[in-house]
Amino acid sequence: MDGTTIPASVMAQIQRIRIKTQRVVNDLLSGEYESVFKGQGMVFKEVREYVPGDDVRAIDWNVTARTGHPHVKVMTEERELTVMLVVDASASGRFGSGARYKSELVAELGAVLAHAAIKNNDRVGLLIFTDEVELFVRPQKGRKHVLRVIREILCHEPTRRGTNIARALDYLNQVVKRRAVVFVISDFMDEDYETALRMTRRKHDTIAVAIDDPRELTLPDVGVIAVQDSETGETGIVDTHRAALRRDYAEDARIRLETRRALMERLRVDLITLEVEEDYVRALHRFFRMRERRMLA
Repeated sequence: MDGTTIPASVMAQIQRIRIKTQRVVNDLLSGEYESVFKGQGMVFKEVREYVPGDDVRAIDWNVTARTGHPHVKVMTEERELTVMLVVDASASGRFGSGARYKSELVAELGAVLAHAAIKNNDRVGLLIFTDEVELFVRPQKGRKHVLRVIREILCHEPTRRGTNIARALDYLNQVVKRRAVVFVISDFMDEDYETALRMTRRKHDTIAVAIDDPRELTLPDVGVIAVQDSETGETGIVDTHRAALRRDYAEDARIRLETRRALMERLRVDLITLEVEEDYVRALHRFFRMRERRMLA
């Protein structure tokens, strides 16, 4: 995206998000992020002579044969991470019953995660999807790159309205070869993505971040209203005075959320749930503490 085409008001919003989220990371989350995300495995460091107590499986037989003395390979943890933000830009994300849209929360959350990664000298990449993959930004380091990530999440104009999580994850699995930390940020209003998510979970450290709006969970009694499905464009008239309708609406939402939770649990995918007006910093604290307790168990 060419920064010169962005209105001044949007650039000001980007800067506000950058400043706010950078402060959150510096003051609150940096140490927690570093403590729960480990490197991608072990990489070769050096060869040295064998000493009693070394693992015999680490013996470098080529060097041992050449020198006549047993030598072992010394490995070290690869600390550098690749963090991928997989962001749902479907039309349902441009919904908000309160002070902000789900898409605005996604921009702030993505900015926090990107800042935490860059502060830890990790690479950050971005994949934006609807029912197609709309944008892929290869993982890079640096503060300038974080600004680009924020800008793309906030300003991307989707060409399509629907949601296809499976297609996005299939694409990710093809283009990101090394193990990465993958945050899938969506309302997960989609079907038939279990297989793709299972494959992503096997290849990457995968975290689902579910964004919900209160009006998607309960229907207020506000009389007869016109409604429209943001993704299909279908419209209708709903009489919210009907108590049975409100109960059915809430029950459908409860089943949807329970089905989502059970799927993530079955696939062993960590789930962070957020409502649009919720304090996402508190939710991230809970997530990091949960991960840390699990690592120490």
